This record gives sequence, structure tokens and C-alpha cells, in this order.
Amino acid sequence: MVTGGSRGIGAAIAERFAREGWDLTISARGAEALDERASQLRRHGGRVLAVPADMTDDEAVANLVRRHGDEYGRCDALVINAGMGAMGRFAELPVRRLDRLYQVNVRAPFQLMQSLLPALRTAADATGAAKVIAVSSITGVYPEPQLSAYGATKAALISLCETFNLEESRNGISATSIAPGYVDTDMSEWTKGEDAIPAGEMISGDDVASVAHAVTELSRWAVLPQAILSRPGENMHRA
Repeated sequence: MVTGGSRGIGAAIAERFAREGWDLTISARGAEALDERASQLRRHGGRVLAVPADMTDDEAVANLVRRHGDEYGRCDALVINAGMGAMGRFAELPVRRLDRLYQVNVRAPFQLMQSLLPALRTAADATGAAKVIAVSSITGVYPEPQLSAYGATKAALISLCETFNLEESRNGISATSIAPGYVDTDMSEWTKGEDAIPAGEMISGDDVASVAHAVTELSRWAVLPQAILSRPGENMHRA
């Protein structure tokens, strides 16, 4: 399952997994874009179930889990990519925006991981291992100006994965948070331009997809809690 799978990083991850022969469930808010992406992915020969879901809607998330279970019966890899970004100075950022970020970036991932745990355990019993891959952010590891609320939710997602490992990794299910700096997607458009970061100097969606797929090739005895993807040069600890 890949959430946020219709564009950006999620689309790149879904494309990589489809090319590698995986059957997929992809989810995003927009049904039209999601169906279009599913059609493209099916050209690789695998099954692709497209389920629209808003990560702020508990019932939509629950329906996503049900649809996946009905279609496949197990979950070999859960890729949590759907997320929300927001920026603003600490002194001025409305608390309601933090609430929204938390709901999408932390609460929904918790619900997905918890609800899909039986399907992940079934996969681990069948194949030896199942993986949870959460796309976090380098701002959850290193602070970045004007991204306090966003970074806090991504740090919480990293922590969620690490605690999950303490409880579930002995069962063959492990979680990896991928924490990239700026990735060349529409979500980072505001950083591009003459005086900002050129798109060509950003991490690509394919870079993130390569790491995500590599995680699924690890055995149950290899747990990778976190992977930080940084840009070259003086940007090592910056987004």
C-alpha cells in the first residue's frame, strides 16, 4: 500500500514497486488523478487497486484498510507517504495549523499502522518479513527555520516508527522512516527560483523510491530504523 500515491514522492515509489512486480493499493484524496495513476501503473502487469482517501477522515482511512484486505488478504509493505506541509514563524503560526499537520502526519499513520498490523503479521508469517516505510523529513531530525510545526510532526513520525520496532520487529515486521531534504516535487515549488534552490540540485523522487524499495529487500533480521537523505556540500544537516 502506498498512500499519497498519485503524485510526487508517492508516485515515484508506486512506479518503482510496480516495475519490480508488486501488486499495489494506492491512495490519495483526488479520485481522478488516482485513477489515472493506477492506469499507468497497470501497464507493468500487476494488480493496482485505487482507493481515494482523505487522511483527516477516520472512516476513509478505515475503508482504505478494508479494501486492501479484501483485495489481497495481507500487506507485505505499507508505505506511508501522504503528508501535509506548512511553514511559518513560530511566533505567528496558528495552532489550528499544527492540529491539521498532526492529524495528517502523525495520527493517520498511527491509525494505518495499527489497523494494518494483522495484515502485516500475515505477510511476515508467509514470507518471513513485512515492512513499514514512512516518508518523514530531514526537518524531523535537524531544525529548519519556519518549519517548527511541520518538523515536530515529522519527528513524531520518526519516533512512532522506532517504538513500533521495539514492539513488532521480533514478529518480522519492522519500520523505517526515510527523512529526505528538499525533494524535487510540486510540494517544494516555493523553494525553487533564481535566489532559491534549483530543482536540479534537489533530491529526486526516484532517489527516495530506491531507498524505499531497498528496505523491502532486507530480511526480518535486518532492521533499518531511519534513513536520512541529505543534499551535497554544506547542506548535510539542512533541508
